[in-house]
Amino acid sequence: MKKQLHYIFTICLGIFSFGISAQPNSTKSASSLQMDLKKLNVLGSVLYIAAHPDDENTRLIAYMARHEGFETAYLALTRGDGGQNLIGSEQGEKLGLIRTQELLAARAVDGGKQFFSRANDFGYSKNPNETLKIWNRQQVVADMVWVIRKWKPDVIITRFPTDGSGGHGHHTSSALLAEEVFKFAADPAMFPEQLKYVEVWQPKRLFWNKWVRDSKEDLTKFLRVDTGIYNPLLGQSYDDLAMESRTQHKSQGFGAGKTRGKRPEYLQFIMGDSAKSGFMEGVTTTWARIKNSGKVSNLLSEAYKNFTPANPKSVLPTLITAHKELAILLSKTTDPTEIYWIKTKTKELEEIIKNCSGIWFEMTATDYSASAGDSVNATVRVVNRLGANVKLKGLDLSFDEESSQPESGDNKKVDYTLAENTLLEINKKVILNKNAQISQPYWLRKPTLKGMYQVDDQQLISLPEAPSPQFATLDLDIEGVMMSFTTPLMHKWTHRVDGELYRSFEVIPEVMANVKFPTYIFTDDTAKEISIQLKAGKKNANGSLSLELPAGWRSEPAQIAFTFEKKEEERNITFKVFPPKNASNVSVKVKVNGTDAVGITRLQYDHIPIQALFPVAEIKLVKLDVVNKAKNVGFYVSEAGDETPDALRQLGCAVTELTDENFESTDLSQFDAIVTAVRAYNTRTRVKFHNPKMLDYVKNGGVLIVQYNVNFGMVTTEIGPYPFKISRDRVTEEDALIAFNKENRLLNFPNKITKEDFDGWVQERGLYFASDFDSKYETPFLTQDTGEQAKKGIQISAQYGKGVFIYTGFSWFRQLPAGVSGAYRLFANMISAGKK
Repeated sequence: MKKQLHYIFTICLGIFSFGISAQPNSTKSASSLQMDLKKLNVLGSVLYIAAHPDDENTRLIAYMARHEGFETAYLALTRGDGGQNLIGSEQGEKLGLIRTQELLAARAVDGGKQFFSRANDFGYSKNPNETLKIWNRQQVVADMVWVIRKWKPDVIITRFPTDGSGGHGHHTSSALLAEEVFKFAADPAMFPEQLKYVEVWQPKRLFWNKWVRDSKEDLTKFLRVDTGIYNPLLGQSYDDLAMESRTQHKSQGFGAGKTRGKRPEYLQFIMGDSAKSGFMEGVTTTWARIKNSGKVSNLLSEAYKNFTPANPKSVLPTLITAHKELAILLSKTTDPTEIYWIKTKTKELEEIIKNCSGIWFEMTATDYSASAGDSVNATVRVVNRLGANVKLKGLDLSFDEESSQPESGDNKKVDYTLAENTLLEINKKVILNKNAQISQPYWLRKPTLKGMYQVDDQQLISLPEAPSPQFATLDLDIEGVMMSFTTPLMHKWTHRVDGELYRSFEVIPEVMANVKFPTYIFTDDTAKEISIQLKAGKKNANGSLSLELPAGWRSEPAQIAFTFEKKEEERNITFKVFPPKNASNVSVKVKVNGTDAVGITRLQYDHIPIQALFPVAEIKLVKLDVVNKAKNVGFYVSEAGDETPDALRQLGCAVTELTDENFESTDLSQFDAIVTAVRAYNTRTRVKFHNPKMLDYVKNGGVLIVQYNVNFGMVTTEIGPYPFKISRDRVTEEDALIAFNKENRLLNFPNKITKEDFDGWVQERGLYFASDFDSKYETPFLTQDTGEQAKKGIQISAQYGKGVFIYTGFSWFRQLPAGVSGAYRLFANMISAGKK
């Protein structure tokens, strides 16, 4: 699934606008323009609130945005960092980055905008009390109030109720907090520091987007909208559109089928002014909302009425006049709401004027990255495809060190008359600002706390991405009216299969340090070689590399000098690291020229743009008392991705990955144990044919360890030698009590497991426990979240023939990469279960 990308997102900070297209500033189809013209006469907004990416009801968002023409946005309180990943091995911050882009892709389809709070998805939570104890409640509330004050929604809709029936504690929290902020946003005593940027705002009403679980329930008392309406301009119904939007959540396996016909959605009134006839009852959603706007309203209605798809340029005179009238309206009002709507509609109108004129522009660089202070060859291209009267009067490259100087004002003035369908190219060699920040996602610039991201810049809070600092401003005279547009610096290239592609330009460090493995396990006093890959971000980079080792640890050599002649040049540098005598679990920073180094990770999937992030170059070193008797392990891979093989290698195992291509021809008897990846029985379609062979392997003396699978969408339910089911039981407290049978062999050989082995776990104990299991299974563990009954299905095991079968719901996919000592000791016992 990973490949080069087709889509580009652009963001405008000032008006919260986002888009995705096959190029940075693509022109629109005539049908899209016709819908946009209709929307110009709609002055209403809706904010949808829930907890995670994929919680949103895309049917309702598509209906509100595309059919009603309302400004429609989804506020997800988190970026989904704590979820599972069905398409790769990325977890935590990397998964949150993927899911952020999936939400932007979804909004590009259904027409909504996207916001976030600073809350971090720390994993599954069973109740709002736990959630709001881990989140910084005050900060989350402040972020929600900020969005309401800046976005000014007339109506707020929640996905979940407050009674807990939504399951996840994050879900219920989103509903509870929505009721709080509905009132707080209008109170100037709440978060007064925001008021230097925004004004207080009171939405009209709050609804719950009610789900229907009882077919006999009387639904006549709720407001109803039909999201199955067909739109001939789209060639789809809003449900069709919504399912395409839903399908963007690929990391969660949320591909959705389309249904045709009526698709009712119901809104249950929660607070504010009640409504009987419609959800916008009592809200003026026309230009009557703005005093003395009749002329603007008539002009925009005229443009919509007279729009000709084959000749969109024909309505330009009317639109230009409307633009002038909007400027007059803006100059005569001091009302914050009127100012907000006039500015919003002016921005929309300028985009329509650009597109009705057939104007296209872009700015590309010959390379996709550079370091601060380096030169960049940039090309600005502009074309006036329909022959409107257009002149380019100004060009400002904000990221150019020379352009940022006060005396450079005249250099920004240009004068080009854009002839019909004639491409104008302007080539510039610019110097990146010396203080340019690396292209790190803004919420990852500071260390992440367990429940929150740290973001100090108020203007960035709630945005899905920071606007690109590398952009050009084009001042265009269109039919006698000056308008300014921006376009980000991109890299463009031609792929032999996929054709013309774009990717965002990256500002990168001069030198990057990528660690080969995040965790190194030392099982004795023997030194290990730790490899670090250095990558040059510029020509002629040089310096020294070292490890910041604590007392008791040492490396040979202490530091290593490096020199690079070329940008992108790579070099693997190896340190021999010696552990201390006693047990130790430490995080070690990599230093470049004495300062903390960062690596570079690029996430490449075909449904989102290429994403770059720069993690702190850090290695977990673990010296522990562990014995592993298994030396040769088979790993049955899955599409979900799993880093268990690296952990097995750290324990000294040779690992063979078992795929569809090699499984049938592989002699399983060579393995001391076989471990299946997470969700293998959900994602490997041939597992139902492979499982009998693996069970025969167990019967003949092998050890089969099945990691967790979800209990829906299974390829086969016949997993073990004896019957059991998979439940939705989980224990979300990483420090939850664990009781265990001290006599069970899995807890005694070759390592004696104690309660200390369950200290220092991360995010959760386990998920998708076994249930309804045959009496032949042993259940050596009992665990529970606070206030709940103990559960014994987190791990089951059984002797089968000469071998051992284990189903384990422990979250090894989190614990092993995190270097949790006890997790390694217990896992060593499991893979050694067939040894004596």
